[in-house]
Amino acid sequence: MATALHNLSEYDLTKIPDASNMCFGIVVSEWNPEVTGRLLEGAVQTLEKHGTLPENIHVKTVPGSFELVYGAHQMVLNGGYDAVIILGCVIRGETPHFDYICQGVTYGIAQLNSNSEIPVIYGLLTTNDQQQALDRCGGKYGNKGDECAIVAIKMAKF
Repeated sequence: MATALHNLSEYDLTKIPDASNMCFGIVVSEWNPEVTGRLLEGAVQTLEKHGTLPENIHVKTVPGSFELVYGAHQMVLNGGYDAVIILGCVIRGETPHFDYICQGVTYGIAQLNSNSEIPVIYGLLTTNDQQQALDRCGGKYGNKGDECAIVAIKMAKF
């Protein structure tokens, strides 16, 4: 739950399955690298904390958030993953571009989830400003990357 009422990095360790035999794909956007780099760091550290071997975490980058759908789809098609995580950040600007990107990525990931054999975890920050993004990539609200890693582990065991 990503709200101001819940820290994204807090969870009950006893409710997380062992991830030592799991393999994860992560697709991360190069856009807003100060934010997406921190999201990636959080996700990788959390997967490793729960037993995933570093060589079983495969990271691919895409230029922007819209391309996350294609990247995730390619990882799903290539197989071998227990789950795929997408990580990106879209910050509202002065034009409706924000709405189109957010809707497109959300719809695309929903489609992948309904048509794929493995879960695709939604880690797209959609914020009004840079500070809100920083607050959610290791700031006062924790790290969405941590949350996505936990969701990926749990959904892989679903």
